[in-house]
Amino acid sequence: MNLAGTFYCCREAGKVMLEQRSGSIVNVSSVHGSTGFARVAAYAASKCGVEALTRALTVEWADRGVRVNALAPGHTGLSSGLLDSRRGERIVRGTPLGQVGDATEPGGAAVFLASDASRFVTGTTLTVDGGWTA
Repeated sequence: MNLAGTFYCCREAGKVMLEQRSGSIVNVSSVHGSTGFARVAAYAASKCGVEALTRALTVEWADRGVRVNALAPGHTGLSSGLLDSRRGERIVRGTPLGQVGDATEPGGAAVFLASDASRFVTGTTLTVDGGWTA
């Protein structure tokens, strides 16, 4: 669902945006789309696919006024399954800001990517993870 759902949403939103020759799509990936982590292989593969889809649509649609970017949130309170395990301490210790974010952290980045403030940004993945992937 992570990849197929994103594809179908892009296809339908893209129809409207391409017709009006403007728009901004913000796909949702994850830090696991670009990093390795134990026991999340299928999830990671689907999120890596979202990032590849984002780049491919950018190349196909940019000349028709549609920007496509992705947002890659890090670990938040929604990651409770990981955070409650032994790996949780390692995640927090490995995050330069020293904590995981709350579920609202990616919101500001999504607003930026959807807005005219990012009118020259397309085909990128913006990571919001407190420095975990650094």
